[in-house]
Amino acid sequence: MSTPGHAGQGLQLAPFRGLRYVPERVGSLAAVTSPPYDVVVRPDGLRHLETADPHNIVRLILPQAATAADRHRQAGETLRRWQEEGVLAPDHEPALYVYEQNHGRTLQRGLIGALRLTPREAGVVLPHEDVMPHIVEDRAALMRDTYANLEPLLFAYRGNGSATGAAAVIERTIHTEPLLATTTEDGFAHRLWSLTDPDDLARVDEDLSQRQALIADGHHRWATYLRLHSEQAAPGPWDYGLVLLVDTARYPLLVRAIHRLLHRLPIKDALNAVSDSFRTTAVEGPLPKALEALADASRTGGTAFLLAGDGGFHLIDRPDPGLLARTIPDGRPQAWRSLDATVLHSTLLEHVWQVPDDPDHIGYLHEAA
Repeated sequence: MSTPGHAGQGLQLAPFRGLRYVPERVGSLAAVTSPPYDVVVRPDGLRHLETADPHNIVRLILPQAATAADRHRQAGETLRRWQEEGVLAPDHEPALYVYEQNHGRTLQRGLIGALRLTPREAGVVLPHEDVMPHIVEDRAALMRDTYANLEPLLFAYRGNGSATGAAAVIERTIHTEPLLATTTEDGFAHRLWSLTDPDDLARVDEDLSQRQALIADGHHRWATYLRLHSEQAAPGPWDYGLVLLVDTARYPLLVRAIHRLLHRLPIKDALNAVSDSFRTTAVEGPLPKALEALADASRTGGTAFLLAGDGGFHLIDRPDPGLLARTIPDGRPQAWRSLDATVLHSTLLEHVWQVPDDPDHIGYLHEAA
């Protein structure tokens, strides 16, 4: 991902004036954070975030009201009120931001900035997933009412592996005093620095202009950026979208396999728990034949799963629309067939089987055994 677009111009990351929480006006920075909007899929998870602090960002990215229009309007009013009350304040000058996330063996560092939008055919930003139009429209309506980019997308690009260009700027910056630092309840430590030096910005710009990026997380929000951009007749802020760029040559992203080993969950118990919410079908082995059945089910009926154990294989598919309506905020029962595997995995693991996503309960297998 180090080849520039067809026009010879790669990534263009512009400084912007970040709107940040004023630490003295919130209980703690950790208490106002939230996972991305599409990860907060359970009502109890939403309530936990809303009660952690009255100013938790989830009230902007996933507002709760009777109708979609009311939700979006409420988010816009909340954002403006928090600015008027001094809960949120813009930085004094435009900047790029160095962001670090650290937990055990996981260390990720990258640059947050306003990325110039480019069409898919330019080859600068590479998507790899389809999107659902109703989600794009929902995110677009939210951004129209808030006039804000509320969450950075996660983009991966590949530098040359050495501490030069943008990497050198990041490595030097992390030895200075951060703008903010906090540790969230999941044990991850977060730090943020402001990058305003003209020479540093020029080095970053020169380096990134030779790169292209892969969307690691945020396909719907990227499609939203492009939708809003297409609605504008003149150049302006909608020409850019908020992203976090991570150089995976230096900070590889943690990508977990789709194959999961569930500790201490007998096959019989798993099937009994899921029988009222999904269709379960015994399929013949060996594994290659069972995987063919899984592929057939996915092609004809949407996302499906293969449960293996005790010498047999079971296909799990066709989830009950009512289940997803209960477990996903603003669930759309008619759209369950096109939901991606991440949402359904979460529904199965956390809601149906009540299996926590941690090493004591789940192992991630990078090859099928």
